[in-house]
Formats: sequence, C-alpha cells, structure tokens
Amino acid sequence: MAGRTLDVESLIIPDRLAADIASRYQEWQGLRSKWIEEKKELRNYVYATDTRTTSNAKLPWKNSTTTPKLTQIYDNLKANYTAALFPNRKWMHWEADDRTGSLKTKRDTIQAYMENKVRQSKFRTVADKLIDDWILYGNAFATVSFETNQTKLINGEVIPGYVGPKVHRISPFDIVFNPIAADFASSPKIIKSIVSMGTLKKLLEDGEEKYRPVFDRMITNRAAAMGSKSLAKDEAFIADGFSSLQHYYGSDYVEVLTFYGDIYDTENQIFKENHKIEIIDRAYVIADEPIASWLGSAPIFHIGWRDRPDNIYSMGPLDNLVGMQYRIDHLENLKADVFDQIAFPILKIAGDVEEFDYQPGERIYLGEEGDVAPLVPDSTALNADFQIQILENKMEEMAGAPRQAMGIRTPGEKTAFEVQTLENSASRIFQHKSEKFSSEFLEDVLNAMLEAARRNMNTSDLIRVLDDETGVLLFKEITKEDITAKGKLVPLGARHFAERALRVQNLQQLLSIKASDQSIGVHLSGKEIARLIAEELGEDKIFGENIALQEQAKTQESALDFEADQMEKLQIDAEMGL
Repeated sequence: MAGRTLDVESLIIPDRLAADIASRYQEWQGLRSKWIEEKKELRNYVYATDTRTTSNAKLPWKNSTTTPKLTQIYDNLKANYTAALFPNRKWMHWEADDRTGSLKTKRDTIQAYMENKVRQSKFRTVADKLIDDWILYGNAFATVSFETNQTKLINGEVIPGYVGPKVHRISPFDIVFNPIAADFASSPKIIKSIVSMGTLKKLLEDGEEKYRPVFDRMITNRAAAMGSKSLAKDEAFIADGFSSLQHYYGSDYVEVLTFYGDIYDTENQIFKENHKIEIIDRAYVIADEPIASWLGSAPIFHIGWRDRPDNIYSMGPLDNLVGMQYRIDHLENLKADVFDQIAFPILKIAGDVEEFDYQPGERIYLGEEGDVAPLVPDSTALNADFQIQILENKMEEMAGAPRQAMGIRTPGEKTAFEVQTLENSASRIFQHKSEKFSSEFLEDVLNAMLEAARRNMNTSDLIRVLDDETGVLLFKEITKEDITAKGKLVPLGARHFAERALRVQNLQQLLSIKASDQSIGVHLSGKEIARLIAEELGEDKIFGENIALQEQAKTQESALDFEADQMEKLQIDAEMGL
C-alpha cells in the first residue's frame, strides 16, 4: 500500500456502535467549542506574566505589563472556599434514616471508616483540584471508584496498598454531554482518556477473551496507515490533540472514549439502559457492560458556579471579569506609555537642523527658521490609577470576594455588632456558593464513596479509631455489615464560620439573659442551650446530660480516696516510728 491513497473507512471497518458513540462525541465537542475558547482565554489571563500571552497582545503599546487582579481574586476565592468547606478534621456527619442507622456504634463506625478512607485516599488533594476547576472553569466533574492496589516484588512477595473507595477528578476538557439536557444526571456522558499501547494491551489481556483480538486489529491498521502516502475519509477517526490520523497512529498512545448512559444499538437492535461502553480509535468496542453502581446511574457528578437556564455548562466567578482585566491592563500600559513619552518625548524638527544626538547636554545647531521642540502628550492619562482602583474594587465585589475576606478593614468607625452584620452581609454570595458546592457536590461524592465500599467490600478492613474517653489510638476491624445502614453522609464544613460565630454569640446573650432574669430563665432550657453551643462549636464531646455533676462526683471521690491513702500512709509511718 506504500505510496497509494488509502481509504481509511474500508480499512478500519468500524463497529456501528463505536461509530455512533464517536459521532456523538464529535457533535457534543463541537457544541461547546466557543465555551472552550473562552475558558482558554481566562486561563491565559490567570497565569499570564505579561500581556503578550493574552488578547491584550494586539494593542500597539510598548509596555506589556499585566496587573494580576484575576489571579489575586482566584487565589482569594480558593483559599476562602477551602477554609469554609474543610474547617477542621471532622467536617462530615452521618445522618440516619432509621433506628438501626442512628445507633451510636453504627454511626461512629461509618464515620470512622469514611474519615480513614478520606485521609488514606488523599481526598483533600483531589478536592483542592476540583475547587480549582470550579473557580477557573465554573464547572467541576468527579467520579468514584473502588481501588484494590498492591505491589508485587521481584521475589514474588505482595505488598498490600490502598483498598477502598477513591474520588477522581475529571478534567472539564475531557468530558462531553448533551448541554441542553434537563439536568446533568439524566444526560449521557462521554469521557476521553489517553493511554499508552502497553497499558491498553495489559487491560485487554486482563479482560474478557472476546476483546483481545481488537489489539491485533489496531496494530494491523497502524502498520497499513503508516505505509500509505495519504489517507481518505480520515476526519472521523482523528483523535483530539493530534493533527492527523497518521500523527495519531504514529504515536504510542491510544484514545479511549468511555460512554455512560442509555443508547440504542442499531446494529443489534437492542436498547442498552444505564450502560458503560468503552471504544478505542473511535472504531472498536472493547467493553460493554451495565453500570454496576447501586445509585441507578453512573457515579459521575457535576457542580456549576453560576447555573445557566437551559444549559448545563455553568459560568464561573471570573468569566464576567475578563473584560475588566483587559481594561485594567489597557489603562496600565497606556499610562506607562504616556509617562515614557513625557520622559522621552517625540521631537518635532522644522527647518534646517544639523544632525544631533538626543542626549542630555547636547548642542543643536539650527539654520534659518530651524526649530526643534518636543511633542509632549496630555498628562491626563496619568490619572488612570483612579479608574484602575475603581475597576479592581468592582471585580472583587462581583466575584463574591469582598476585601474583608483578605483581612482588609473597610473605612469608618463601627461597633462590634455593625462589624458582624457587615461581614455577614458582604459574605452572602460566598456563603451561598460554599453551601452549594457542599450540598450539591461533596455530599453526592461522599455517599457514592460509601456506596462503592458497601458494594465491593468482600473482606474485613482495619481502621484506626481515637477513643474519646481515654484518647488512645485503637485499631478496629470492620466488615461490610458494619458500614451498611439507611442514611447519608452530610458535609458540615460549608456552614460558614462567620455565620456560626454569630449563632454562638446569640446563644451566649441568651444564656446571660437566663442568668440575669429569673422570670425569663425559668422558661429556657439550660441543657438545650449547652447542647447547641457545643454543636455550633463543633465540639460535641464537651456536652453530656448532667456531665458536670458526674465529673464533680468523680473528683470528690478521687479526693476522698487520696485523703484516705494519705491518712493510711501517716498511720503506717507513725507505727514504724518514722
């Protein structure tokens, strides 16, 4: 075939189902092409060191300074969202739906298991990247799997690794879906991944027997395509990130498209509901099976920052600020260019003037009617600092990141109550978005991790538990039954600390009213106030019914025991003449 035009379609002979999925991938990828360009422009501004890599590069200014305001807002939002979502070690809680699930032993076991798995699987590291996507792209995607990792040494010894549920970030550029579906959960999804030939060969060998011949077909196709001078009808088979099919076939990588959802197999005339289908080279099916999750759909989750009507792709907090960043850089470089022209002005030369060097102390010899004069620009442009400051303040407010979040105090004298009220009001957008990320995304991810553990655990697992009474670190062996109960995990971290501090302050005032006015105090429950204060502080262990009386009794008992021991010691010493 060398030197001849090769008809790729007749060579590859794609599976009909694989061709349908590849066609759908191309369609959905094309629908979001404008969105991808907008996100790339935003990303360029956030990570820019000068304007040469941004859309400001087309302006004819000599200076190319960029003021990283978008970057500062991005860093500010990320730091504050992370602090609000994960304020302490115990940021999630088990809520039972029946009596069995509400038992203390069951609740403590489920929470301890998930706390261990969250720590061991580096959940916080993945969550940090998801918050990045949420702020930068306005959309974050995650999925959950059950991992059973182990390392086999040369001598045959097997070292066990992490076993349990794990969350994975999905790049917003690697997943496509129907953007006008009713919601993300009901839309089919296709995830793109790039793997090496060796990795794919191992996966196929470990899989079902019927999929192993696919690898041989891939090798044959690559050899034939690379020996051909040109390819016809190859557009449908060009993988993303490769300039041509020959470029793709000449690499050591394979594109894998994984479909999740409902699809009609026209070749076999079968409707496949809630299926996971993997295709390679946009031509061959290598896996086709029902989704194993008990959730009723694929364990793939999405969260948007600002939802759009009739479009699943959400806006991010920085999307509307790109134009203002463009304006800030424009004014900054305009001001710098004007300052340069004032310091080194353009010279107007009229009449007969001898050649001269433009430098301090230079003598210029003028002929008849000769003249040399600087063209000094209007210095009004130097006042651009005021406009820049106004734009920067607006950007912070519009992103839901008030300056108080950075510890900067607003001008004017205020009482403590006024400060608290202003902080709460200024942070409402931030609190709303934090709660949205927590309740609509983290909660689903955590419960999917618990579901994966219940479905896949077939042996006991060892977790570490801290004994609340003794403070001793214990190791407990649990089984599938120990973590099976009706209920759900709820992340509590998004309850913003300013809101919580206000509630604690109000409870303290209520407690002082109860102590000062008995006519009111007799109608208020001291036990309930104490319980609420402990709950709001996140320290449930400090509350217990009549716990102070029990502790006082134990203290008195210890004091009496100590006094008896001392008396007995003195009596023994007296008898021995000491």
